[in-house]
Amino acid sequence: MQQPKLSVQAYKGTRDFYPEDMGLRSWMFNTMAKAAESFGYEPYDGPMLEAFELYAAKSGQELVTEQLYHFHDRGNRHVAIRPEMTPTVARMVAARIHDLTQPIRWYSIPNLWRYERPQRGRLREHWQLNVDIFGPDGVIADQEIIEVAIEIMNAFGAGPDDYEIRISNRRLLNFFLADILQLDANGCAAVCRVIDKKDKVDEAAYFAMLSETGLTEEKISNLNAFTSLSIAEMATHPASHSQGARELIQLFEGLRLSDLSAYCRLDLGIVRGLDYYTGTVFEMFDKHPENRRALFGGGRYDDLTGLFSNVPLPGVGFGMGDVTVMDFLKTHNLLPELSPPFDIFFALTSQDDMRDVFHYAREFRRRGFRTATQLEPIKLNKQLKQANQRKIPFVALRGPDERARNLITVKNMFLGEQVTGSFDDVVARITDWMACC
Repeated sequence: MQQPKLSVQAYKGTRDFYPEDMGLRSWMFNTMAKAAESFGYEPYDGPMLEAFELYAAKSGQELVTEQLYHFHDRGNRHVAIRPEMTPTVARMVAARIHDLTQPIRWYSIPNLWRYERPQRGRLREHWQLNVDIFGPDGVIADQEIIEVAIEIMNAFGAGPDDYEIRISNRRLLNFFLADILQLDANGCAAVCRVIDKKDKVDEAAYFAMLSETGLTEEKISNLNAFTSLSIAEMATHPASHSQGARELIQLFEGLRLSDLSAYCRLDLGIVRGLDYYTGTVFEMFDKHPENRRALFGGGRYDDLTGLFSNVPLPGVGFGMGDVTVMDFLKTHNLLPELSPPFDIFFALTSQDDMRDVFHYAREFRRRGFRTATQLEPIKLNKQLKQANQRKIPFVALRGPDERARNLITVKNMFLGEQVTGSFDDVVARITDWMACC
């Protein structure tokens, strides 16, 4: 019986990364990592599986009930595949809270899973840069985290005409809903969930959803006026004396003094759907008309380590996913031309030359050149054509003539020049070529 063919497609919502994809992703994540490290952040990593309770406690109803991949393992432990990294880093910090020097600046690039409808900018599996700082409880740490995000985007070649960071404060929003609109805890949570979905539905649906929470037309009008405030208008609003408002005013003043105001604006409609956020929250948006969407976001979470330790430690951070960032870079033509996978291709035209070819290929590698060899003898023209198609800059040849005189021929595929000489001579020539091109 003939065995049925298996599907060549990956599980829906995940991706196969071919070599050209890996090159661009490596560049992207290296750029992110260098920017984070320039502020003193150190890399860490955590497990793919965590206890289900870790997310059930604070991650939010939608994530836990609709998006979380979870199961019971063979020991009947209820575990989940990580959908985000913040609970993990909070657990890890709490485990060594007395040993770590504060402030704790960490970053990681994990892969994450969420069961979602695959679409542009959103897949079920993705990789994400996470940057977090623990210890400081003032807005100066919030400002640093935002500046790290801006520095990453600048490193990609983007500027304030390409994106903006919209900033809000959960303490301020909670104060407005509870103290001014007089909503109870359940009402506040319900309204926050609706506000978080505002950009995903049309205006009629948004107002209908607010009405379903029990808000009157007057309260809906007050809410819309509140979420439309500028930072200047905030200073005279009835909520201006609240802690959240004071934090926002201080944060925006710090951003102004640091020449970062051009990248940021107040948007009190930014909620962030995760339950652990306590203060500043922000999201970065693409300004391009073809890709107007949130790229990534983050915020302050002061109570999360308290789930694991009697010594709660304030934290603030953000997560920057590879899918949305790659869409942004493509939209703004910011992706680089990839360099070829190796520097030298060593041709092979005869079985008699194989020993010498492999020997000198090893010598090239020892001199720091990425060198690949032809594994089976074929016509030289075909090998040159293949090297040209892959944009390999140099082709080396050790044929019968070169072997008789103990020489090597190297051709510069970009310039159309070639040189024949001793191994040291051709190494020097290749070095010169690479230095000037």
